[in-house]
Amino acid sequence: MAIIRLEVSNPEYTPCNNQIVTVHSSNLQGRHDINIYNVDALGKDLPVIILLHGVYGNSWVWSHLGGIESAYQKVKASLSIPEFILAMPSDGGLFDGSGYLPTLKHGNYESWIMEDVIQAVQQTVESVTTHSALYISGLSMGGYGALRLGAKHADKFKGISAHSAITQITELNQFVDTPLSEYECEQENEADILYWMQKNKDILPEIRFDCGTEDELYSGNLAFTQCLTSANIPHQFYSFPGGHEWSYWHNHVQKTIQFFAQLESRKDKA
Repeated sequence: MAIIRLEVSNPEYTPCNNQIVTVHSSNLQGRHDINIYNVDALGKDLPVIILLHGVYGNSWVWSHLGGIESAYQKVKASLSIPEFILAMPSDGGLFDGSGYLPTLKHGNYESWIMEDVIQAVQQTVESVTTHSALYISGLSMGGYGALRLGAKHADKFKGISAHSAITQITELNQFVDTPLSEYECEQENEADILYWMQKNKDILPEIRFDCGTEDELYSGNLAFTQCLTSANIPHQFYSFPGGHEWSYWHNHVQKTIQFFAQLESRKDKA
């Protein structure tokens, strides 16, 4: 079993509606954290949004740099949306960023997300079960992780969204000094988002992503949407003013929440 041990924060001493879980994982051969928001929401089988962070960050950045709680409450105040549980895991702590990949030399950062994080949320949040719908999103390296994991595990997710995403692993070199050889995986095409989207084309969930026009990753996002269009892979791509910065992500993660809420409402009516 990948989860060896869980340590869960005491709600008496934890900020309202929040929970922190430390997971000792055999996939990582160590301990890493998951910050969870909206744990007091009432309901059964509540849907979960997994939010992946970018390079340099950790499980806390969506909350304390991105103001995710405020973003979520802004959407709730303006629209009638179902309740979501927001799960914000560490990427596993490799160098300046793990890429959420199953590396040969280091840990299995894909299984950390797809096995340990999901199971830990199901085991520690009363309103989440194995029947809860899963959605995935992220920013920058986390956007790459969301697109790749969402495409590879297309049968597990109901929706994929990304902001300012790295769209191919070589773009990671714009942010870190770590040689790409450290991210080598067993399978040749493992790190290729387009490979997984084409492989699972018939079962992909709905996909949206956006990027700021002043972002250094904007040209890569434009090339990626063109590749998806050429491959006849349905998706939505949006360009907005802005750069590679938290103010952009705070504003546009609200569009992700709205997008997932639409998908969840549609699922409930089916």
